[in-house]
Amino acid sequence: MDEEENPYETLGVSTTMTTHMLAGAAAGVMEHSVMYPIDCVKTRMQCLVPDPKADYRSVVDALNKIVRHEGIRNTVRGFSAMAVGAGPAHALYFACYEKVKQVLSGGKQGNHFAHGCAGCTATLLHDAIMNPADVVKQRMQIYGSPYQSTLICFREILRTEGIGAFYRSYTTQLTMNIPFQAIQFITYEVVQDYLNKERAYDPGSHIAAGALAGAVAAATTMPLDVCKTLLNTQEHCARNHLTYINGMASAFRTIYEFCGISGFFRGLQARVIYQMPSTAISWSVYEFFKYIIHKRKQQSSEDRYIGPAVRIAAATSSTPRR
Repeated sequence: MDEEENPYETLGVSTTMTTHMLAGAAAGVMEHSVMYPIDCVKTRMQCLVPDPKADYRSVVDALNKIVRHEGIRNTVRGFSAMAVGAGPAHALYFACYEKVKQVLSGGKQGNHFAHGCAGCTATLLHDAIMNPADVVKQRMQIYGSPYQSTLICFREILRTEGIGAFYRSYTTQLTMNIPFQAIQFITYEVVQDYLNKERAYDPGSHIAAGALAGAVAAATTMPLDVCKTLLNTQEHCARNHLTYINGMASAFRTIYEFCGISGFFRGLQARVIYQMPSTAISWSVYEFFKYIIHKRKQQSSEDRYIGPAVRIAAATSSTPRR
């Protein structure tokens, strides 16, 4: 079978790690950039005290109130922290996923256990880079944030709380993201089995599978995301000058004490609305860039080997016969 006839999924065998990293970085930045205002709303809705003057009843209501009372710029506070972290984090994330998936599955389709394990392994690298960026981003997003810029926020946290503050939620983040990513990757691949059996480059199936995968994973891991937000922002402690909240168990107790069981699902609508398009964007952009980069490298390789032969043949054919 010629290489052009191979299904799209088999591109991973000949595609370099650099291709996956470039595609992953582009996907990560696009995913977070487009949906960043909704991410801000999610953080606000998850806080113990989102805004003393506002009762956020829905995502649209919350977004309208933030824009009306604080200005549209407040919906993108902390954006630079996300941009700095998302590129390298997603580059390693997708590169690791593709490599581990290839090793565990042997290049065969339908091995969803391999997909889940690959997603979990990739999460370890992703979160190690993204966790500090998340802390700074969410400190900037909360109501009444005292920080004037991302750099000032980073320096102030480092000065007053130390380097450990950037990884206070790392265990919780992993506890949430390992099942989140496993569920997301398995769901994505299962949906692809139905919508795109040939594993061709198909934007429609990538978007649909990504959106469904993001929604299922987001709803399943919601309580842990609320705990992660509390550990990152420390907003209750900052308002009341109490000891910092450390650890997942402490976060669970604090949320239950102030909000009850319902507190673990604050911002669920915002998170699902955020994850559906953002995951769809991430997968579709990743698959697009992987496809384009591979095609360009393939074309370059063909030109290198075929080009000289074509030029010799052309020269030969143009030489007059005696």
